[in-house]
Amino acid sequence: MGVLSAIVDSGSFGAAAEVLGMSQSGVSRAVARLETRVGVRLLDRTTRSVTLTDDGRRLLDQVMPLLAALEEAMSTALGGAARVHGRLRVNADPFFCQRVLAPHLGDFLARYPELQVEIVSRDQLGDMVADGFDLAIRFGVPRPSSLVARKLLETRILTVAAPAYLARYGRPAKPEELANTAHTCIRYRDPETGRPFEWEFKRRRRTVKVDVAGRLTVNDVATMHGICLAGEAIAQVMTLGVEPYMADGRLVELFADWPDDVFPVYAYYPSRHHMPARVRAFLDFVIAMTEKLAAL
Repeated sequence: MGVLSAIVDSGSFGAAAEVLGMSQSGVSRAVARLETRVGVRLLDRTTRSVTLTDDGRRLLDQVMPLLAALEEAMSTALGGAARVHGRLRVNADPFFCQRVLAPHLGDFLARYPELQVEIVSRDQLGDMVADGFDLAIRFGVPRPSSLVARKLLETRILTVAAPAYLARYGRPAKPEELANTAHTCIRYRDPETGRPFEWEFKRRRRTVKVDVAGRLTVNDVATMHGICLAGEAIAQVMTLGVEPYMADGRLVELFADWPDDVFPVYAYYPSRHHMPARVRAFLDFVIAMTEKLAAL
């Protein structure tokens, strides 16, 4: 059962073998013996992925609490926490990686010298289990799935422009003016749907949606920031990442009286009772890091 759990956690027989310190053939034989003993197929294997069958998922859901309790009892008896080692694979939003994770990742690595970490920047969540990820970090409201979604923080959405843009085109007095072709707004493409995000403005219980004018659509936050800083357009941006631009006046908030539009950041991990020590350690690290950001 420990081998089966490792395969599901790591996403492949080879990765499980590396984590467990076994040969890949040894992992395959262990699964074959387990399937023979229970009399059902537990894993669907393809050249691209390994996933649990319905029977395998039911078995794992029933047994994992018992294994977790046994591991906790062993850890308590040994007088210490579970050892954080092996390989950790994280699927993270590129902007979160650049602005939040990268400056602090060295501290995490120094804390756990036996851990190998692979950070993969992706625009989409995809299939975490099939792709062999232990944990993911994404912006946006979670869609229904079997994954556990843990909210890390919420960041305000600001409508901003550079002083050079306002000097050239004037400052809009209310959100509805952004539908006027006299203004140029940058649309940002939602990586999950492929469609640009709607421009919304929220104040208490009121929400206003504006079909903004503008011919430019982007899918990269840094590009959107660069265009806006150059004075070429108005943008809706997350507070996270633009604090220096706001502090030194390179960007100006246009509608401070519409302050209630926020965008969340979530951590995702497989929906099972048992969490490997390496995943728990990284999740605790990210939670502590984002709590400090939220307090600023």
